[in-house]
Amino acid sequence: MTGPIAPTPAPSPAPSSAPGGQQSLREAARQFEAIFLRQLLATARAADFGDGADLFGGAGEETFAEMRDAHFADLAAGSDMIGLATAIEAQLARFAPAEG
Repeated sequence: MTGPIAPTPAPSPAPSSAPGGQQSLREAARQFEAIFLRQLLATARAADFGDGADLFGGAGEETFAEMRDAHFADLAAGSDMIGLATAIEAQLARFAPAEG
Protein backbone atom coordinates (compact mmCIF):
# COMPACT_ATOMS: atom_id res chain seq x y z
CA MET A 1 0.00 0.00 0.00
CA THR A 2 1.30 3.44 -0.84
CA GLY A 3 1.27 6.47 1.40
CA PRO A 4 -0.66 9.64 0.72
CA ILE A 5 0.61 11.91 -1.99
CA ALA A 6 1.83 15.20 -0.63
CA PRO A 7 0.41 18.18 -2.50
CA THR A 8 2.93 20.36 -4.23
CA PRO A 9 2.57 24.02 -3.38
CA ALA A 10 1.56 26.17 -6.32
CA PRO A 11 3.87 29.05 -7.14
CA SER A 12 2.41 32.33 -6.00
CA PRO A 13 3.93 35.18 -7.94
CA ALA A 14 3.12 38.62 -6.64
CA PRO A 15 0.77 40.27 -9.12
CA SER A 16 2.52 43.63 -8.97
CA SER A 17 6.01 42.22 -9.56
CA ALA A 18 5.40 41.97 -13.30
CA PRO A 19 4.72 44.88 -15.65
CA GLY A 20 1.05 45.72 -15.48
CA GLY A 21 0.80 44.15 -12.03
CA GLN A 22 -1.64 46.77 -10.78
CA GLN A 23 -3.86 46.10 -13.79
CA SER A 24 -3.75 42.34 -13.20
CA LEU A 25 -4.58 42.89 -9.54
CA ARG A 26 -7.56 45.03 -10.55
CA GLU A 27 -8.74 42.38 -13.02
CA ALA A 28 -8.37 39.57 -10.48
CA ALA A 29 -10.38 41.57 -7.93
CA ARG A 30 -13.08 42.25 -10.54
CA GLN A 31 -13.27 38.57 -11.45
CA PHE A 32 -13.53 37.61 -7.79
CA GLU A 33 -16.40 40.05 -7.34
CA ALA A 34 -18.18 38.58 -10.37
CA ILE A 35 -17.79 35.03 -9.04
CA PHE A 36 -19.02 36.13 -5.61
CA LEU A 37 -22.08 37.81 -7.13
CA ARG A 38 -22.88 34.73 -9.24
CA GLN A 39 -22.80 32.57 -6.12
CA LEU A 40 -24.91 35.08 -4.23
CA LEU A 41 -27.55 35.19 -6.96
CA ALA A 42 -27.58 31.40 -7.36
CA THR A 43 -28.09 30.93 -3.63
CA ALA A 44 -30.86 33.51 -3.55
CA ARG A 45 -32.56 31.90 -6.54
CA ALA A 46 -32.35 28.45 -4.93
CA ALA A 47 -34.40 29.65 -1.97
CA ASP A 48 -37.70 27.75 -1.75
CA PHE A 49 -40.56 29.61 -0.14
CA GLY A 50 -42.72 26.50 -0.01
CA ASP A 51 -45.51 27.77 -2.23
CA GLY A 52 -44.92 25.00 -4.79
CA ALA A 53 -46.02 27.25 -7.65
CA ASP A 54 -43.62 26.45 -10.47
CA LEU A 55 -45.72 27.96 -13.22
CA PHE A 56 -43.00 28.16 -15.85
CA GLY A 57 -40.30 25.93 -14.32
CA GLY A 58 -38.03 23.68 -16.28
CA ALA A 59 -34.48 23.10 -17.42
CA GLY A 60 -34.66 25.86 -20.03
CA GLU A 61 -35.71 28.44 -17.50
CA GLU A 62 -32.98 27.33 -15.09
CA THR A 63 -30.34 27.65 -17.82
CA PHE A 64 -31.62 31.08 -18.80
CA ALA A 65 -31.63 32.22 -15.15
CA GLU A 66 -28.02 31.05 -14.71
CA MET A 67 -26.95 32.88 -17.87
CA ARG A 68 -28.83 36.02 -16.80
CA ASP A 69 -27.26 35.92 -13.33
CA ALA A 70 -23.77 35.44 -14.78
CA HIS A 71 -24.25 38.35 -17.18
CA PHE A 72 -25.58 40.61 -14.43
CA ALA A 73 -22.68 39.65 -12.15
CA ASP A 74 -20.16 40.47 -14.88
CA LEU A 75 -21.83 43.83 -15.58
CA ALA A 76 -22.07 44.72 -11.89
CA ALA A 77 -18.43 43.80 -11.24
CA GLY A 78 -17.23 45.63 -14.34
CA SER A 79 -19.09 48.84 -13.51
CA ASP A 80 -18.08 48.86 -9.83
CA MET A 81 -21.74 48.96 -8.73
CA ILE A 82 -21.08 46.87 -5.62
CA GLY A 83 -17.56 48.09 -4.81
CA LEU A 84 -16.24 44.75 -3.61
CA ALA A 85 -13.53 44.64 -6.30
CA THR A 86 -12.29 48.10 -5.30
CA ALA A 87 -12.08 47.10 -1.65
CA ILE A 88 -10.26 43.84 -2.48
CA GLU A 89 -7.82 45.64 -4.75
CA ALA A 90 -7.08 48.27 -2.09
CA GLN A 91 -6.44 45.60 0.55
CA LEU A 92 -4.19 43.46 -1.66
CA ALA A 93 -2.29 46.45 -3.08
CA ARG A 94 -0.94 47.18 0.41
CA PHE A 95 0.97 43.88 0.34
CA ALA A 96 2.23 44.09 -3.23
CA PRO A 97 5.67 45.56 -3.94
CA ALA A 98 5.63 49.00 -5.53
CA GLU A 99 6.07 49.18 -9.29
CA GLY A 100 8.82 51.15 -10.83
